[in-house]
Amino acid sequence: MSFDVAIVGGGMVGATLGVALAPLKLRVAIIEAIPHNAAAQPSFDERTTALSNGSRRILETMGVWPALSALATPIRKIHVSEQGRFGFARIDAAEQGLSAMGYVVANRDLGSALWSRLSKSPGIEKSAGIEKIAGIEVYCPAEVSQVTAHAESVTVEIAQQGIKSTIEAKLIVAADGAQSAVRGAFGVDAQVRAYAQTAIITTVLPQRFHDNVAYERFTPSGPMALLPLDGGRCTLVLTLTQEAAQSVMAWSDQEFLAEVQRRFGFRLGRLLKVGRRVPYPLSLTRAMRTSSGRCVIIGNAAQGLHPVAGMGFNLGLRDVASLAELIAERAALEDADPGSPELLAEYDAWRASDRGGVIAFTDGLVRMFSNPLAAVRRLRNLGLLAFDLLPPAKAALSRLSTGGGGRVPKLARGVALT
Repeated sequence: MSFDVAIVGGGMVGATLGVALAPLKLRVAIIEAIPHNAAAQPSFDERTTALSNGSRRILETMGVWPALSALATPIRKIHVSEQGRFGFARIDAAEQGLSAMGYVVANRDLGSALWSRLSKSPGIEKSAGIEKIAGIEVYCPAEVSQVTAHAESVTVEIAQQGIKSTIEAKLIVAADGAQSAVRGAFGVDAQVRAYAQTAIITTVLPQRFHDNVAYERFTPSGPMALLPLDGGRCTLVLTLTQEAAQSVMAWSDQEFLAEVQRRFGFRLGRLLKVGRRVPYPLSLTRAMRTSSGRCVIIGNAAQGLHPVAGMGFNLGLRDVASLAELIAERAALEDADPGSPELLAEYDAWRASDRGGVIAFTDGLVRMFSNPLAAVRRLRNLGLLAFDLLPPAKAALSRLSTGGGGRVPKLARGVALT
């Protein structure tokens, strides 16, 4: 079959791009190895995601947010502190003129909402003798076994339940994660730097209601975050050295809660219960390019970030919104080519500033709060105090988290692509 766009990866970013392109008069293929509702699906697991207001607006414009709004927990305030130091910083949504700084959603709920929206998109007619129409064709469970680049298209060989088939697309999108095979097929290398840290992710139930406050606390062994959830629960992201994480995973629930309590303190009273703990090794992955030939690289395939500031998926969502807008602008043209060098060059230029800024900010935050020097610790403490007293600094961070420093995609401004 012949397609305009083939998206490899149907996780959070790939599925979102499929939804964004669905209203356009394009033939789109999505290739995903694991069904979205399978327990083994790594994108839509027990983790949660903190959505910025810009991301919420993108999902709202695409028609996904109505299915999520009742399931999402608003973040009204953000509290940042460092263990053993008196400095702290606070960001209040009301002071920024916002109803919320962001929203916490379960990844499984997000996956269900995205794939439900995809299932309502028109499929591509494949009956003999009938002209193919625009729509979404999903290959799942399926894996890409070979990618061959040509001057005017890309040939993709798909293995599905022991049967191989071949499709052709004008543009292939690598949305297949940090270890992207498609990125590698186009000869794009990625810088990978392990942080020698592991994030243990779980849920905890504190004695006091969280009041919709998100806490980010830096400790000598790594940052920890508590994000508000429904029912008074919180998502806990505890970052430890790899060696410490191995030991902590073997602890009883009581031992684990006691250690978290020691690090976090009693702002929410005692921590009463903890859910299942899952470890995730942390690293920074950065593709050397965001396009090559007729391939665009988005989401974790382009940049895999430390979760310290919760910006990874939000950055990937802006990849989606920017790419979808560029494709939509050319879709009505008679000779529309979503894989043209001009489109890819414009995409690269558009994403460069936002991408570079967020990567530098996230990585710099990890490095700064990992530095054990006493002089650096004092500067950090003063920095948190200064940040708490300077409204312009808070507004600047808010703009960074939403990608508002440069050209803002139409979807993030509430403008539909059709």
